[in-house]
Amino acid sequence: MAAMLAASSAFAQGTSDPFPTPINSTDVTAVNFAEFAVIPDATIATGTEAPRMMTLVDEPGTRRIFVSTMRGPVFSVSYDGKTVKEYVDVNAEAWKVGVQSQGSERGVQSLAFHPQFAQRGTPGYGKFYTYTDTPNTTPRADFTHPATSHTHDTVLLEWTAKDASAATYDGAAPREIFRAAQPYPNHNGGQATFNPLARAGGADFGLLYVGLADGGSGGDPQNVSQNLASAFGKILRIDPLGKNSANGQYGIPASNPFAADGKDDTLGEIYAYGVRNPQRLSWDAKNGNMFVADIGQNLVEEISPVTAGANLGWNIWEGSFTYGAREVGTANQRGDAKMTYPIVEFDHADPLLRRPAITGVYVYRQTAVKALANKLVFGDNPSGEVFYVDADNLPKGGQDPIRRILFNDKGTNKTLLELIKEKNTAQGKTPAVRADLRLGIANGQLFVMNKRDGVIRAIVP
Repeated sequence: MAAMLAASSAFAQGTSDPFPTPINSTDVTAVNFAEFAVIPDATIATGTEAPRMMTLVDEPGTRRIFVSTMRGPVFSVSYDGKTVKEYVDVNAEAWKVGVQSQGSERGVQSLAFHPQFAQRGTPGYGKFYTYTDTPNTTPRADFTHPATSHTHDTVLLEWTAKDASAATYDGAAPREIFRAAQPYPNHNGGQATFNPLARAGGADFGLLYVGLADGGSGGDPQNVSQNLASAFGKILRIDPLGKNSANGQYGIPASNPFAADGKDDTLGEIYAYGVRNPQRLSWDAKNGNMFVADIGQNLVEEISPVTAGANLGWNIWEGSFTYGAREVGTANQRGDAKMTYPIVEFDHADPLLRRPAITGVYVYRQTAVKALANKLVFGDNPSGEVFYVDADNLPKGGQDPIRRILFNDKGTNKTLLELIKEKNTAQGKTPAVRADLRLGIANGQLFVMNKRDGVIRAIVP
């Protein structure tokens, strides 16, 4: 009887709607936008489809923006948006990479340019990196998962251009840096990126941060995210030009939190752990704070601060709450001092959203768009809703501080999805039912992308 009462009490302290007060949908900041550039449709077996844009990367040394797409092509875009050209196709037969882009979560996950890409005579000259899923599972994986299934691999590749300023890639086939054996089709890679604030000679310069999700299925069934012997469910930090890794293809920085802990069962590559599906990483130019947008399981989406050695909680915690497949526990919110909890979170029951998946995240420290100055901007992938919180007064979780951003279209405020549907109609296509939002910053400007109409929209004064 006592056991039944205890179970009943525990159940009563759970909820499937941890934030019953909805995100404020009427306190809106409207921003102006311009259609900056259009990425061409991709050719597929049944015809064509929108290019499924994933990452937008600034390369200031050559004054170009680069945009990666999930099926393989990477495009360069001039700073004025007038010139769009395919730079390299990761899936081209010549490279023998073989991009696995089936479903909504697999494909070329990310793109990063070495900070020395345009600096002749430096070790990083001409080098950039793609992070992609591949059906080729024959090579030995550097990181394996305890699940018995093996659907595909995710590989980090280094490309080296002979002439960094060339209009199209002119180098050889890429070098494989590491390979992760994926057990499930979902929760694969995340973002690979360099800290844009790091300067030559600094401790973080030239180090590549790589998000590796928990491997998929649901609920992290093999508990890899809390396992420091596994690379899955982690944010890794490596030196792509180094050699002291187990496979000799990259370096493990001595300053990584577990690199010199004297334990054989921890991976030196790990920078932070306890993440589920880390989609985007960014740094605040004002204070250097690092953030991750981490997609939740069934109930809570989160943005969290990231520090060396931080445990972000998954799969013990989902956001500020103890994890449960159908309900999160409310009895001990943010109750473990050893964990790093979110600054922002929203739940799946909010009426503005549809099967949410958080994305972003950028701190806008420019002054051109005054309404967004000193705001941390992020969004929801499927619905295309865009939000902000105050970057100088960071919340301690929850969705009360979240405010909505809409797009001023000739005097009418619209959501991104509404803009996409109108563009689809003008393109002679069936209007999209979801947006698949992505954000990016280049040349000091904030850009909004999606996977449905090929348009890169710039937020303008």
